Amino acid sequence: MKIVIVNGPNLNLLGKRQPEIYGNQSFDDYFQTLKTRFKVHSLEYFQSNVEGELINKIQEAGFNSDGIILNAGGYTHTSVAIADAIAAVKAPVIEVHISNIFQREDFRHVSMIGGKCKGSISGFGLDSYRLALESLVSC
Repeated sequence: MKIVIVNGPNLNLLGKRQPEIYGNQSFDDYFQTLKTRFKVHSLEYFQSNVEGELINKIQEAGFNSDGIILNAGGYTHTSVAIADAIAAVKAPVIEVHISNIFQREDFRHVSMIGGKCKGSISGFGLDSYRLALESLVSC
């Protein structure tokens, strides 16, 4: 299977940004762990702080992969455009969050994209991505 992981704004700062919430490991390091664990699958990783670039990647991957794991960061709570992109593609999308968004500020309790996704996983640290991968490859 070909799975594309798409990370949104500020996730390039994992390992540096608010380690009490997001941990001390960079996503690049964690991605190497995922590639080792899921070596029979083709994994691709993309990160951008720009909403339009995320939409372009969702559209591309949504017709050229078997699934997308999406952490839209702050755009989760604001982007109708990303929700529309998810709805437009054929590949299943799983929404992930490192922190438990329901234990955080009230505005983080609402996901504009969750209703367009196959499922949502939050609160398991970087392992949220592993759980999403396991879900996609077991289908």
